[in-house]
Amino acid sequence: MSATATGAEPSYDILTFQDLDGWENDDHSAALATFLNTCADLKEPDWRSLCAVAQNQKDAKSFFELFFRPIQISDGNAPLFTGYFEPELNGSLRYSSRYRYPVYSMPPEAKLSNPWLTRREILDGDAMQNRRLEIAWVDDPVELFFLQIQGSGRIKLPGGQTIRVGYAGANGHPYRSIGVELVRRGIYDAHQVSAEVIKSWVRRNPEEGEELLFHNPSYVFFRKVSHVPAEKGPLGAMNRSITTMRTIAVDPAFTPLGAPVWIEKDGENPLRRLMIAQDTGSAIKGAQRADVFFGTGDAAGEAAGKLKDPGRMVVLMPIQRAYAMLPEGDL
Repeated sequence: MSATATGAEPSYDILTFQDLDGWENDDHSAALATFLNTCADLKEPDWRSLCAVAQNQKDAKSFFELFFRPIQISDGNAPLFTGYFEPELNGSLRYSSRYRYPVYSMPPEAKLSNPWLTRREILDGDAMQNRRLEIAWVDDPVELFFLQIQGSGRIKLPGGQTIRVGYAGANGHPYRSIGVELVRRGIYDAHQVSAEVIKSWVRRNPEEGEELLFHNPSYVFFRKVSHVPAEKGPLGAMNRSITTMRTIAVDPAFTPLGAPVWIEKDGENPLRRLMIAQDTGSAIKGAQRADVFFGTGDAAGEAAGKLKDPGRMVVLMPIQRAYAMLPEGDL
């Protein structure tokens, strides 16, 4: 592991399962089912062996306790939990007066140039015109903006069918928070800002709102995801469907993708749950930083947007790997 943003080396502490608040009361079978969804893709021999053993486990709790050890990884930064979700937008495969905001696939030149055009240049210029790069058109530019922030979503078509889109790449410009910009302008205090508050302000102030969205120069392109059934979750960083309230996005510099992670989230709605690290995010940086997946649709989005809580996360590592992470004096 490399030094952290604070300049300090990360520290590792082995805990016992008795140290995990609420461990006895969780649904370990649900966590095991989520673990099995991605563990076959893990490459290291110890992880692959554990995946093979997991296939026939009838006692999920005993499986985790027997083959793993809890490791708390710290990097000097305060723990923080946020939430994310899969948006569902209304759209069409054809342009119309209602459906006029394009969901673009990635042009080849954007892959070769980093950075490429800004958000303003993409939407106000002609670089994307007459190239058949549109996957679909949607009816709300604000929802499209937030689809780009989430990185994947579903588009509900007029006939009732649904298509799913996933992240294909970006234009290479850094993400700039429009929520932070609203606070900087004195429109809201920091504690008032949420996705729903931002959407409401942009819609009430269409001209200023359009300009506010241009404050973020980053622009995300999509690809059509046709092999994931509508009833399953979107694809995460491991290219497998993720699971509502059992998948988290993590910083893979500290937490291996595919690893079980015990979550102790405090705040208004405390959460004690074994989750699986199956996703990443550009804003998810640090050893004690995680994004909880809340599911699909408006209700999931509202719940995810409210989450900004402290707590701690403890990674479950294969036993030999866990002890190998400790300094020699701590063995």
